[in-house]
Amino acid sequence: MPERPQLNPLLKLVLDLGPVLAALLVSYAVTRRLPIMPVVTAIIVVVFGGLTLILHDATFIKVKPTIIYALFGAVLIGGLFFNKPLLGVVFDSLFHLSDEGWRKLTLRWAIFFLALAVLNEIVWRNVSTDTWVTFKVFGVVPLTLLFGALQAPLLKRYAAEPAE
Repeated sequence: MPERPQLNPLLKLVLDLGPVLAALLVSYAVTRRLPIMPVVTAIIVVVFGGLTLILHDATFIKVKPTIIYALFGAVLIGGLFFNKPLLGVVFDSLFHLSDEGWRKLTLRWAIFFLALAVLNEIVWRNVSTDTWVTFKVFGVVPLTLLFGALQAPLLKRYAAEPAE
């Protein structure tokens, strides 16, 4: 079987960071504020991408998604612990839900992110880098879209009228 070309680590860093930087620029241009989650993601991408480049070790880039997913899940659960469903803060202008709806949606996404963290750890530790990259592109993205779509009944059930 011929060996497939490996993605240059610098190109991988640019591809990882590009969408996050675009999101930050657009958000700042529109709201004059930087959203915290993309900022945290950008920092993690730079740190772990930099470690991958400096140490020539792909492990750092493979662990990065685990850390991001676990961090998102932990932050969402932490918000619930303090009775602050953080998805309500982030998506309030997009969805209008009752307090119970925001709590349930936040808990579901927290569990989903924590499950993705575990799944990423299992995959990167047990398959080749090429297979892991394929999983990241053709596994995680569709899983996330599917999970999001499966939340439609909850969004409908707990819909609230927007505040005037």
